[in-house]
Amino acid sequence: MKDGIRVIGAGFAGCEAAWQAAQRGVNVTLYEMKPVKFSPAHKSVDFAELVCSNSFKAERVESAAGLLKEEMRRMGSLLVECAVKCRVPAGGALAVDRDDFSRMVTEKISGNRFINVIREEIQEIPADGVTVIATGPLTSDAMAGAISEKFGENLSFFDAAAPIVTAESLNMGRIFAASRYDRGGAYLNCPMNKEEYLSFYSELVSAERAPLRDFDAGSPKVYEGCMPVEVMAARGEDTLRFGPMKPVGLRDPSTGHRPWAVLQLRPENAAGTLYNLVGFQTNLKFSEQKRVFGLIPGLENAEYMRYGVMHRNTFLNSPQILSPDFSLKNSPGLFFAGQITGVEGYMESAASGIVAGINAVRRLNGQSTAVLPETTMTGALSRYVSYGGTGAFQPMGANFGILPPLKEHIRDKRLRYAALSERSLEDLGTFTDDNKISILNRDV
Repeated sequence: MKDGIRVIGAGFAGCEAAWQAAQRGVNVTLYEMKPVKFSPAHKSVDFAELVCSNSFKAERVESAAGLLKEEMRRMGSLLVECAVKCRVPAGGALAVDRDDFSRMVTEKISGNRFINVIREEIQEIPADGVTVIATGPLTSDAMAGAISEKFGENLSFFDAAAPIVTAESLNMGRIFAASRYDRGGAYLNCPMNKEEYLSFYSELVSAERAPLRDFDAGSPKVYEGCMPVEVMAARGEDTLRFGPMKPVGLRDPSTGHRPWAVLQLRPENAAGTLYNLVGFQTNLKFSEQKRVFGLIPGLENAEYMRYGVMHRNTFLNSPQILSPDFSLKNSPGLFFAGQITGVEGYMESAASGIVAGINAVRRLNGQSTAVLPETTMTGALSRYVSYGGTGAFQPMGANFGILPPLKEHIRDKRLRYAALSERSLEDLGTFTDDNKISILNRDV
């Protein structure tokens, strides 16, 4: 490895790390255990496989998710480029046809002359060279054991995925197309009156859940951002109406009024033949999903192409062991990237891979590593991973709360977010223009 780096794992973070190194003319050996071995939640042999939602959240630069993607685009992100080319209608969000997206990423990575892909499981942490470990929240048992043995600080929580149904099985007589506040019509909406909602709610909170013995014998700790809908509902009768089933910004054309509650369906593929139940991550038994969700208007005869599932998600106690450049504090040639570091979300994982890949190259070349300004969303996430917040370390996605405040307080939230975004991109521009991070425009 004297003339290159290793990257272990070809998920979102691993692909970005490998791509960033290749863009700088550095040889990369990329290890991916599929198809030799699959995690409990992965099915495709392709890279950057989407397990949960097919949405990468909002595109507006004035939003936290949109700002992160714009920063990544300006740093030469492969995955943002592929996502734009594989997009499906999703209102103001960037959502993709998951199969096309993963296929395109795989082709780009496999076709790059600087990247050598090896399909095998790595079970131990390499002892030499420069390595980026991006094995994801579903790290194999062998590698998870090696990480736990080295650090003794492994934490686990559980992640849940939402069901996917066919478009042709939907009862369109009960469904209307609209996005909140008339921002396009990409979403399908299943409206419910109070009686329908209460009936559904009663069945949901008493429905039978699937056992978790395949993943963990103890009680799972569930991350708030991917809370199973039945767990959320148990918190109170109106919890869903202020969460994934909130009716604000929507009007049912059949009644002319705002519904009591609404389930939104988002296109899952470019052909519009599949739809995802937005915010309905679940661990109910498959038969219970069909029965209980069938009480929602429009889903009476829904055909499920994928039922919701719940799976293990493992992450490090990163503030104890990682620097803001994503390298180990006591072993600077070893980097971690992706959700295993405690960033939460597809694009957050990819962004960490960009930073880790850039810095792995710099370490290989004997240069000091680079950390983006804390005023950028990527830089703020990097610092969160390294320093954490208050209390026990928990995963964090992109949000404006982790950015330093503006010098002048702006009361209006929309204007404040716009100002934070503008500052972030200005500081990122200054940072990249100073050649602390450089992108090579070479034909790879």
